[in-house]
Amino acid sequence: MDELLTALADPARWRLVSLLAERPRPVGVLARLAEARQPQTTKHLQTLERAGVVTSQRTGQRRVYALRSAPLRDLAAALCRLADIAERAGGPQVTYDRYGHSLDAERLAAEASGWADGRSFSFHRSLAGYPELIWRHLTEPALLSRWWTPDDLRVSELVFEARPGGRIVLEYRDVDDTDGSDLVAGRGEGVVEDALPGERLAYRLSPQLPDGGAAFTSHVDFDLRPTATGTDLDVRYRITGSTVDSADFVAGIEIGFAQSLAHLATAVQSENPEEPQESEGMEVRP
Repeated sequence: MDELLTALADPARWRLVSLLAERPRPVGVLARLAEARQPQTTKHLQTLERAGVVTSQRTGQRRVYALRSAPLRDLAAALCRLADIAERAGGPQVTYDRYGHSLDAERLAAEASGWADGRSFSFHRSLAGYPELIWRHLTEPALLSRWWTPDDLRVSELVFEARPGGRIVLEYRDVDDTDGSDLVAGRGEGVVEDALPGERLAYRLSPQLPDGGAAFTSHVDFDLRPTATGTDLDVRYRITGSTVDSADFVAGIEIGFAQSLAHLATAVQSENPEEPQESEGMEVRP
């Protein structure tokens, strides 16, 4: 497949493939129709033949080339499979496009400091675990690290001191950046404001801009209520101190936080009674 793609990538060879799709043709005719010299045309045809997309046979003093359709159909099928994967319902491409639309809208709205102040988001989840278990996932760094990121990211550093005045540090990287060679995808610092085990958690967290300044401050409240089957979790997310440069962050709040809560639901569902282990490649401090 790689050899075929390389062969077809050249515009001159692609022109020859197009001409051969109409009918088999000899080298001299192909050179004239492609407006190229015959030696160059012969080399291109030999490359296409090695890639398996054309075949040739000698007829008298002429060599006639013909197109082999099977490799093209195989390539088309492979490309269609890639397109289907990218466009699958609810897949990453859909989320990417949705974020792009939100990004455009927020950048237009961010005209002055304070532009997003007072903006709020609400989330509700019914979780298959009782409040004591949910509380652990909300406050213990080793458990937090399993869910506290959007899709395709991983926690690379986490500090969460689950007490009023406790320090918070959250840093994350691309999930495939296992050696830390790429840029940090995001980092935020904050403080816990309220921590009532099994009932309520409140904190403020400020995502950092590339220069180290705060993009805005998020005020996040978690309320836990026991139910017959587990816990109802209500989350309120409010923005203050928004800067013009915070638009890219604000655009991703609704999508990213919803994804994180989906990870929380999965983590709770698959809770292992054994003591959690720290994630590889991540610094976790209590």
